[in-house]
Amino acid sequence: MTEPDPNPLEYAPALESATVAALRERYRPFIGGRFTDGSGTVFSSVNPATGEPLAEIAGSAESDVDRAVAAAEDAFRRHWGAVNGTDRAKYLFRISRLLQERSRELAVLETLDTGKPVRQAMEFDLPNAAAWFLHYAGWADKLDHAGFGPSPAPLGVTGQVVPSNFPLLLLAQRVAPALACGSTVVVKPAERTPLTALVFGEICEQAGLPPGTVNILPGGSETGASLLAHREVRHAVFTGSTGVGEQVRRDLAGRGKRVTSELGGNGVNIVFADAAPEEAVRGVVEGAFFNQGRVRCAGSRLLVEESVAEEFVARLRDRMAELRVGDPMDRNTDVGALGSSAEVERLSELVERGVAEGATRWTVPATPPRHGDFMAPTLLTDVQQSMSVAREEVFGPVLSVLTFRTAREAVTKADNTPYGLAAGVWSEKGSRALWTARRLRTGVVWANTFHRFDPTAPFGGRGESGNGRVGGTAGLEAYLDV
Repeated sequence: MTEPDPNPLEYAPALESATVAALRERYRPFIGGRFTDGSGTVFSSVNPATGEPLAEIAGSAESDVDRAVAAAEDAFRRHWGAVNGTDRAKYLFRISRLLQERSRELAVLETLDTGKPVRQAMEFDLPNAAAWFLHYAGWADKLDHAGFGPSPAPLGVTGQVVPSNFPLLLLAQRVAPALACGSTVVVKPAERTPLTALVFGEICEQAGLPPGTVNILPGGSETGASLLAHREVRHAVFTGSTGVGEQVRRDLAGRGKRVTSELGGNGVNIVFADAAPEEAVRGVVEGAFFNQGRVRCAGSRLLVEESVAEEFVARLRDRMAELRVGDPMDRNTDVGALGSSAEVERLSELVERGVAEGATRWTVPATPPRHGDFMAPTLLTDVQQSMSVAREEVFGPVLSVLTFRTAREAVTKADNTPYGLAAGVWSEKGSRALWTARRLRTGVVWANTFHRFDPTAPFGGRGESGNGRVGGTAGLEAYLDV
């Protein structure tokens, strides 16, 4: 007689092959339409899930920044700025198609470089990156009808610093509208995750983009600072932490540059007693633990109506217990690796501080891999507004639970933060959701969903979460001389 399977719901491994990424031993800066040796320090890209080096990266020095900006300025004056909107649209459409054609390769490369689950990279990052170029291909020949007056002019050279959590997608969100408007671009990807940005240089070559229209400079924070401060850069774009973003704004003040930023967040989900419980639980888990919680707009706080809080938290624990923490290259994995051991240490200290302040900790009963920078999703209950975990940006797989009795109290608690990037409101009553959304001091509010991004819709924050918008017609304004 066959013994029953003790774990009938266990998933068999569904590993993606690392060879699909076509990793090279060495990557170089992309300047003026070709890959060239950088003059900066050579560094390694490391797989956070294993701690193993992936490739050598030739870093960029200040002289490389000068070359890249000069190439972008020359392309703007001689080529791209003079290309009509219909032809610009053709280039953007080609880039979108190439991202689709190479999506598996790029998704695996993104997973190796960032530690995010390969399923997420394939189903979210790459389709959305392609969609962004496709959307702005549609706008390239319609700028006269975007609401910025007749024949709006491109701004010029744009310097962009992109973070490590969504390297290729955030590049697409910023490069696509710039190109659609006729501006040229110099991108500095995150030092830890430069690989897909550098392969994007190949895609620009394949698409036949005029040399210098897009330039990619791998390097450290000094490279980014040099790029954003460069005298020929008309528009500085920074995406990252609030602390660094504030320093960037101080450094660039009075220099006559346009500055846009997407900074930190401390997002919240507000769950009313009449919300559909299973839908709300799924949305809260998605909001808090998608991409290991390494999302600026992550819903790292949960405000649940007191009358249903006990039942809702029990459902939440049950759903969290189903999350699979492990090898990011396994298509079954829900929660992959964090970006570095320093992030694991920072988050562990934040949780310990929350417990010391009176919170109750519950951690998903998962066994993360022994090697690599992993952290199991953690739930903190009995959290008060004054606690660090409720006020600071988390940027990791930690969810804090607070309660409320009235809608007004929920809004007051949700706004008790210097950030204002995103929120979710869960209720069966549309009037209640709209009443709450109108009163929240945050850039984006989702109703009965979370983390729903669309290139046709503007996204951005308030307060210490930055300024400016990406997506839709609002995403065009920053790259036009209006």
